[in-house]
Amino acid sequence: MSTAAEAIEAERAPAVRAPVLAIRDLAVTFPGAVKALRGVTLDIAPGEIVGLVGESGSGKSVLGLAALGLLPPAATITGSVLLDGRQMVGTSDEERRLARRRYAGAVFQDPMTSLNPTMKVGRQVAEAAGSTEAAIEALERARVPEPRRRAGQYPHELSGGLRQRVMIAMAIAGSPDLVVADEPTTALDVTVQAEILALLTTIRDETGSSILFVTHDLAVAAELADRIAVLYGGRLAEIGPAADVLHRPCHPYTVALMAARLRGDSPRATMLPTLEGEPPDPRALPPGCPFAPRCPLAEPACDAALPEPEAAPTHDGLVACLHAGESAGARLRVREAPSPRGDPEGAATLDVGVPLGQKRGPTGATPHPGPALLLTDITKAFGKGDRRRAVVDGLSLEVPAGGSLALVGESGCGKTTTLRMAVGLENPDGGEIHVGPGGSPQLVFQDAGASLTPWLTVGEMLEERLRTDGLDAPARRTRSVEVLQMVGLPADVATRRPRQLSGGQRQRVALARAVAVPPALLACDEPISALDVSLAATVLNLLMNLRAELGMAMLFVTHDLAAARFIGDRVAVMAGGRIIEEGPSEDILTNPQHPHTAALVGAIPRFEAHA
Repeated sequence: MSTAAEAIEAERAPAVRAPVLAIRDLAVTFPGAVKALRGVTLDIAPGEIVGLVGESGSGKSVLGLAALGLLPPAATITGSVLLDGRQMVGTSDEERRLARRRYAGAVFQDPMTSLNPTMKVGRQVAEAAGSTEAAIEALERARVPEPRRRAGQYPHELSGGLRQRVMIAMAIAGSPDLVVADEPTTALDVTVQAEILALLTTIRDETGSSILFVTHDLAVAAELADRIAVLYGGRLAEIGPAADVLHRPCHPYTVALMAARLRGDSPRATMLPTLEGEPPDPRALPPGCPFAPRCPLAEPACDAALPEPEAAPTHDGLVACLHAGESAGARLRVREAPSPRGDPEGAATLDVGVPLGQKRGPTGATPHPGPALLLTDITKAFGKGDRRRAVVDGLSLEVPAGGSLALVGESGCGKTTTLRMAVGLENPDGGEIHVGPGGSPQLVFQDAGASLTPWLTVGEMLEERLRTDGLDAPARRTRSVEVLQMVGLPADVATRRPRQLSGGQRQRVALARAVAVPPALLACDEPISALDVSLAATVLNLLMNLRAELGMAMLFVTHDLAAARFIGDRVAVMAGGRIIEEGPSEDILTNPQHPHTAALVGAIPRFEAHA
C-alpha cells in the first residue's frame, strides 16, 4: 500500500482514545520505609469500570489516592500517573488540583467524613457543580428523591444510602472523565448496596465516565466491573476481564480469595476455607513474591525475585506468578482456632469439608435448661415530644441455651438497639428481658479497634476481665495465654497494645476478651461487615469453634444474609422495629415468605453476574 493510501486508510480508521487513567511503574513509600505500592502499571479506558480488589494493606486505597493526586507530601512517589494526559506525579499542588477539579470525582467509604456536617447538602454539591441549579441536576442524576427538599437538609438528616448518593452527586457534578470510588458500599445494607452499584453503572452508561472501584469484596466487583485487578503486597497479582478472573483465575491468591468467599449456599456444617497467615508487613517485604509465605504452591524460586506480570494462560489478561494457572484450590487448608488442650504447636488444621460435628465436641459448661435469652414484647423509643420515634416496637424473640440466632435487617430497623438491650447496655421502655443463668452476656462490637482500651496491653485487658472470675494473678496469666491460643493468637500478643496489631488480630483479641470468662450468651454486632473476604471467613470459623468449644449461645446481628445463614441455627428478619419473619436459616434464604425478606435475598451480590 502506498504512503498516500496508508494516510487515507488511517484517517478512515476509528480513532483509538487514550486511557483516561494511565499508571506506569508507580511506587509509593511512606515514612518508616512503608512500601505501599511497588511498580504498578494500570490503564483505564474511557467508559470502563475497573474493580481493584485485595486485602487491607494491599495498596488499593493508596493507588486510588495517587490517581487523584491526593497522596500526602510525606510520600515518596516514583513512576507516572496520567489523568487525561495530565501528570499527577511530581507536579505542583495547584496543577493537580486543577486536573482533579476538571477531570476527576471521588466517592469514599464514609460520607460523613467527607461531608461538612454544618453545611446543607445542596450548598456542598453546588460548590462542585458551580450553581444551585446544577447541584439540583446532579442530585437528580444521582437518583436522590425529592432533590430540592434534600438539598435543604444537613448530612445528619439523611440515611446512609442518601448520604452516599449525595457524595456521588458531588463526584459527577463536574462531568468528570474518571470517578474513583473507594469502598463506597462497605458500610451499607445489602439492598442499599445493590442500589448504589446499579446507580454507578447507570451513571457510567449515561455520562461515559470511567470508574476505578476499590473494594475488598470480589462479589461486589463482580456486580459492577468490566475488568478486575487484584493487588497483593503493593504489586499487581492478576488483571483481566471480570468473568475470566472470577471463573478462571490464574494467581493462587485470586484462587484463595474465591475459595474463601462466603456464599448464600456455603455448607453450614463445614468450616470455610481460609488463607493461613496474614498479608506481608509493608515495612519488611520479602525479596521475592509477596504471596509466597502463604502460597500452597510456593517453591524456592518464588522467594528469589519479584515475578513480573505476563500474559495469563487462562484469560486475556496478565498474571504475576511462576505457577500461573495451576490449581491451588485443592491444597487450601482450613485453619481451626486451636484449643488450649489441643496440639502443642497451637496451629490445628483440618482438610476442607470436615463437618463441625466430627470435630471435638463442646468442652465448656453444659448449657443450662431454658433459653439463654428471652425477649417478650420489647419496646424502645428515642427522641422527645413530637420527634419521639419507636425504634423497637413490640419485639419478641428467643435464643435457646447453646443455640444461635441471627438477627438480620437494614440500617435503622432497630437490630442494634435490640442487641444493646439484650446485653444490658440499654433499658427497654416496655416488655420483659430474661437472661438465662451462667456468665453475664458479652458483646463483640463491629469496630474491634475502637472497643479495645488503647493504653492497656492485651494481657492487661484479659486479666482485667478475669478478675471478675476470682482468679489470682498467676492463674489469670495462665488463662490469658489459653484464651489467646483459643482464638488462634500466639502468647506474645499479650505484651502488645491494640495499635501494634492488625485488624484481624484486634478482632480476635476482642473475641478473646469476651470469652475469657465463658458467657452463656455471646452477642455480636456486625463483626465481619468491614473485613476482607479471607479475614471474614476466619472470624466466622472462629465463632463457630468458640460456640462448640464453650457451649455458649449466640445472638448475631448482621445485614449479611449469607453470614446469618452460616452462623445462625435460625434467622429472624427485622424491619420497622418488629420481627417480620423467622425460621430455620436454610429456609429463610431458599424460601423467604415475606416480600421484604425476598428483597434482601435478591440483593445478595452473586458471582453469576459475570458467569
